[in-house]
Amino acid sequence: MRVNGVHEEVDSQKTNSVEQNSAAQLSLLKEFWLYKTMAFGDLLEQVGSTGRFQVLHVILLSIPVMMMASHNLLQNFVAAVPSHYCSPPTNFSYSQLSPEQVLLITVPLNQKGKPQSCQRYVSPQWHLLADNGTNSLKEQENTDGGLDVEVQGCKDGWSYNMTDMSSTIISDWDLVCDLRSLKQMGQTVYMGGVLVGALVFGSLSDRYGRRILLLISNLLMAVSGTCAAFSTSFPLFCLFRFGCGMALSGLGLNTFSLVVEWIPTRVRTVVGTTTGYCYTIGQLLLAVIAYFIRDWRWLTLAVSLPFYVFFLYSWWFHESSRWLVLSNQSEQAIKNLKSVAKFNGRHKEGEKININILEESMKKEMTCSQGSYNVLDLFRTPTMRKMTICLSAVWLSTSFAYYGLAMDLQKFGVDIYLIQVIFGAVDIPAKVVVTVSMSFVGRRSSQCGALIIAGVTILINVLVPYDQQTVRTCLAVLGKGCLAASFSCCFLYSGELFPTIIRQNGMGWSSMMARVGAMVAPIVLLMGDYIPWLPGLIYGGAPILSGVAAVFLPETLGSPLPDTVQDVEDRGSGRKSKTSPKEAIILQDNQTNFLKQTA
Repeated sequence: MRVNGVHEEVDSQKTNSVEQNSAAQLSLLKEFWLYKTMAFGDLLEQVGSTGRFQVLHVILLSIPVMMMASHNLLQNFVAAVPSHYCSPPTNFSYSQLSPEQVLLITVPLNQKGKPQSCQRYVSPQWHLLADNGTNSLKEQENTDGGLDVEVQGCKDGWSYNMTDMSSTIISDWDLVCDLRSLKQMGQTVYMGGVLVGALVFGSLSDRYGRRILLLISNLLMAVSGTCAAFSTSFPLFCLFRFGCGMALSGLGLNTFSLVVEWIPTRVRTVVGTTTGYCYTIGQLLLAVIAYFIRDWRWLTLAVSLPFYVFFLYSWWFHESSRWLVLSNQSEQAIKNLKSVAKFNGRHKEGEKININILEESMKKEMTCSQGSYNVLDLFRTPTMRKMTICLSAVWLSTSFAYYGLAMDLQKFGVDIYLIQVIFGAVDIPAKVVVTVSMSFVGRRSSQCGALIIAGVTILINVLVPYDQQTVRTCLAVLGKGCLAASFSCCFLYSGELFPTIIRQNGMGWSSMMARVGAMVAPIVLLMGDYIPWLPGLIYGGAPILSGVAAVFLPETLGSPLPDTVQDVEDRGSGRKSKTSPKEAIILQDNQTNFLKQTA
């Protein structure tokens, strides 16, 4: 009996052992196939997709966006044009006269009864003192008629009414009259820097990573802004503002990528819009800072110094693990994912991730990312080509019309600090509306609607008489709000349309087109000196045309981020991405071998 009992016990242990092994092997089989079908987004969920790390990560990345808005719109204040008129001839004595009397006898009046900005009498008209100025307008009429009162340019410089500001680059370097176009040139140079930055930082960050380029951009902005504040000439100022423009592109592109590539699909819209609100807050913050700092040098310094702090804490940021895997740096990607999991209190889940799991989850993307990609890949395939062209039109017209309105605040006849606050505040409801629209109606419809409404509003404003400033200002604010909504949609929509392997190239190209629009916008403003209604016609027509072009873009609401160009092509043709025959054979062989081991 004992022997039989022993045999029964041994048989029972064997049976239990086989059952345990089978259960373990079945569990391993399930885990094997789980990771065969796992995407990178699933790994983000595993380490805590919206945990403490993501919250802190997004907050720290969003804070510099506020100061980016300050640099973008800084020209409104540092290059504000104060009231000015010619300084009186120096070969006469005016010691017994008040400033008002000196102005009366040396500067003719324009048709509105205001002192001329760029002309003065060749010699003081002393008789106007006796007339109490009643004949001064008549003297001006005589001047226009070519009678005996001679006028000339401002040979002895200009006098400025610095009631609102203590100094601007206009008053420091006399950028008025014949040199007035240099004001717009300064903004064009700055936007040229943004354009070059989009080209340079877009490609470099795809090659060297988002984090290192973000660090460089923060440092470049801090140093360039500081140097611009201490510039001794206008050319030097433009040079350093060019550097600020380059830095702004690097900050925008890499901030966006680091935000998008560390958060799951389901919260992209909310997070993207929240980041956009930081830019809105920055516009309001600029008005407050400029109100208390009326000297352009100190104002430039005040919006530049915080970037030294941003540079220091940016060392904490984690490089995008998605980019690391596609760049054959899987070990570092695993370290980053485990670090995020630990920060989010999911240490055990993070420890389960190994190089096999990570590479299997990114297998298709890694296969397709072999080789180098550049801007030309945006145009190689039909769907990518059509998508890139349409997005180029959207970005160019949005930026063109936006800066055409936002960079000429003095034309509205309202206090520039107040109008800056109004222009900034309108972004809040505009972005709320577009966020709701993007979440429920879709990205494409939201993009088209924002552009077309903005264009129509600007065109209506062309028909409103110039003396109805209140109506013109309200229409401009509405148009600017729609363009801000379009910008908010642009960033999110483009990030969802371009595939991961060339997303930075795509965003860089889009940003470049936006900067082309921003560069051209100040030049179009100069046309208003000759044909007053032409700038409004151009600013209104461009968004309408691009709104029509946006109709041809695919909808991305609820869709996962495409990782490869093939994903984009499959989406454009209505097909689902399929496993290649080679990958199917490999998976089948692996399954067969694994099942043999469990037999």
